[in-house]
Amino acid sequence: MPITWDDERDYDLVSGYGYALGYLGGGLLFLVNVLMVTKPALFGIADASTGVRLSFVTVGVWWVLFTIPALFIKENRTDSPLPFGRAIGAGVRELAGTIRHIRGDRTLLWFLLAYWFYIDGVNTIVKMAVDYGLSLGLKQDALITALLLVQFIGFPAALVFGWLGKKIGARAGIFIGIAAYAAGSIYAYFLKTEADFYGLAVLIGLVQGGVQSLSRSLYGRLVPPGKAGEFFGIYNLMGKASSILGPILTGVVAVVTHDSRLAIVSIVILFVIGGLFLMRVPAHQAAGSRP
Repeated sequence: MPITWDDERDYDLVSGYGYALGYLGGGLLFLVNVLMVTKPALFGIADASTGVRLSFVTVGVWWVLFTIPALFIKENRTDSPLPFGRAIGAGVRELAGTIRHIRGDRTLLWFLLAYWFYIDGVNTIVKMAVDYGLSLGLKQDALITALLLVQFIGFPAALVFGWLGKKIGARAGIFIGIAAYAAGSIYAYFLKTEADFYGLAVLIGLVQGGVQSLSRSLYGRLVPPGKAGEFFGIYNLMGKASSILGPILTGVVAVVTHDSRLAIVSIVILFVIGGLFLMRVPAHQAAGSRP
């Protein structure tokens, strides 16, 4: 059954299910790979080094295996495929039109700016958590356990945020996630023990999938009907380009202050800016009411 704009009330739940299953699947494979490296004898593997090599193979097999169902998804095309040259030209014109539309739609522009900043903070924490833990002298095994915690807590938490978004709205749910991330960044300054790091992992696991899933569902409500493909292309581009400010910010702070703890706290700035921009997105449009 094709999705229509009347289904907007279910966007948060569907997006939550998608991210929840992603965390579950990724967590299961990650757990297997960790065991392959830490306990290679269980799999008949010679040593940890071989376990690492075989882990890459399992990831490739995993991707292929779960790509198969997508091959059976049927799309209803309303137009005929264009020749390659014309398709390139049409794509460029469509991209230019999408950018013009976003520049003229303040709600979309405010949201994308907000998303760029706060998701940069999210990605920075994801990418730097292990290095930060190592800089504090924590053991690598404890850090791997923390990453597993994030994955498996993220599974039910994303489902809960999907329900929460339907109850209080996606924008409000994102604000909760941003506030939790900001609090986690400040909490990270006081980390001393492995137990402290586990506590941070639990906090991040509770909100990470929720922020990601509700951001997607909120944006889905803001894009023009029938234009989801091209507008989500911009959305994904913003997500991929959002791992720039955070590392630069933390790097500069670390170099200037010689304190990695202050560097991790500086990420709060990204969440504050992202939250301020998100406040400019009207609540009624974030809830799916179109003018």
